[in-house]
Amino acid sequence: MRKMRTWRECLIEQLADRKSAIAYLQAILEDYQIYKSPAVVQRSLLTVVEAQGGIVELAKRVNMDPQVFSKVVSNEDTPLIEAFGIVLKALGYQLSIQPMRLEDRNLDEYTNVLKGQKASTHVMEN
Repeated sequence: MRKMRTWRECLIEQLADRKSAIAYLQAILEDYQIYKSPAVVQRSLLTVVEAQGGIVELAKRVNMDPQVFSKVVSNEDTPLIEAFGIVLKALGYQLSIQPMRLEDRNLDEYTNVLKGQKASTHVMEN
């Protein structure tokens, strides 16, 4: 009999690949710019952490105590950008700001927020 897996199990397997994990985080960040759901970003960060070896492994990569790393990534009081930055650093990436392509701009969505400063956050490899 074939064993059924959950969607999360399949996602974790896929996100074990570093490039897939970065593409996933990029998509989550772009969704956050539209839907403004920090809870989704936080769950996504935890999923990537699990797929990339877990709290202990990623904490070692950034020379951080695993308990502190876990608290930073999973605590809702931690600024989202801080948690995101720490996970990216552990994966060997950083945040950067780049101009959006014209076809990616939703002027109705961004006009009130950005007041003419159309920018998108992208993940760059070190």
